Amino acid sequence: MFILGLTGSIGMGKSATAEMFRARGVPVHDSDAVVHALYSGAAVAPVEAAFPGVAKDGAIDRALLSQRVLNNSEAIRTLEGIVHPLVRVESDRFVSESKRAGHPLIVLDIPLLFESGGEKRCDAVVVITAPAEIQRARVLSRPGMTREKFESILAKQMPDAEKRQRAHFLVDTSLGFDSARRAVGDILRALAGRPGRAN
Repeated sequence: MFILGLTGSIGMGKSATAEMFRARGVPVHDSDAVVHALYSGAAVAPVEAAFPGVAKDGAIDRALLSQRVLNNSEAIRTLEGIVHPLVRVESDRFVSESKRAGHPLIVLDIPLLFESGGEKRCDAVVVITAPAEIQRARVLSRPGMTREKFESILAKQMPDAEKRQRAHFLVDTSLGFDSARRAVGDILRALAGRPGRAN
């Protein structure tokens, strides 16, 4: 089974591109979705213990948590130390189940793929990219987003130029949905029948 890592900085169109792989029948493991689920499940108790007051009605209040860790590298490390191992358990389960099901290729959608060393688990990596001005416009149009928050998120992420250099494949989402779909199709054709080496 071939494991394709999918990553890209905030506002690059990673989620939309992941959906294009799903539409082609490729199983996709969405790390962000797993984190959302953990914040109303297994992560609630340990996160509340580390950051008292962020749990409301049995779930982590993401806005409150975000305020607590914003621009605090030690708090971010603490949070990642709790959440990342839990996400890895779910990711490993997804890989095992996909392998048993006989899928020739799967996608691991991980926002901080390079930053967390996740590329070591992958046979190739596709980076979703767009020009910086388009990225900024997309992100700042999101509800509740501020320039400070955007800059804080960017500071945690490897620069887009470095990600592009480390990529095996690129999808530029500034060229529109049809272009991105063609790029996804090209990637799948390039990888068809390729055996995985990382599993």
